[in-house]
Amino acid sequence: MTTQCLLKAESSLTISKRRRRSAIARGYRSGLEDAVSRQIEDAGLIVCYEQDQITYVWPERASKYTPDFRLPKADGATFYVETKGRFTVEDRQKHLLIREQHGDAYDIRFVFSNQNAKLYKGSPTSYAQWCEQHGFAYAHKTIPEEWLTEGEKES
Repeated sequence: MTTQCLLKAESSLTISKRRRRSAIARGYRSGLEDAVSRQIEDAGLIVCYEQDQITYVWPERASKYTPDFRLPKADGATFYVETKGRFTVEDRQKHLLIREQHGDAYDIRFVFSNQNAKLYKGSPTSYAQWCEQHGFAYAHKTIPEEWLTEGEKES
């Protein structure tokens, strides 16, 4: 391919494709994961990306879930931040199964690229409404500052 063709091909990439390529180059699967990791870094925290696995049983088979990010709580415990562009029925079932099987042992919170997106075409329920109905904390596009500072020790 000539240099001119390469330049044209590169310029025809959408911003989201460039962002995804950049994210993949940094070790993430999506631009949202990359953006959230940078936010964690900017807050002066250590990025713990996909470090832990939570076991659960998907009916009739054992499964493992690897949360995106682990962040500290003030009491020394941790919570997990899961970034979602699409929140599929499989994702929703998985998180309900984890909650059912582990109770409150894991604090899993969501950061959605669009919290107002509907669960499926024509659904009256948004991602945010689903989280509220099922008791999951969530945020739109970025981690709320209070989540990032939650692990700071009080003086």
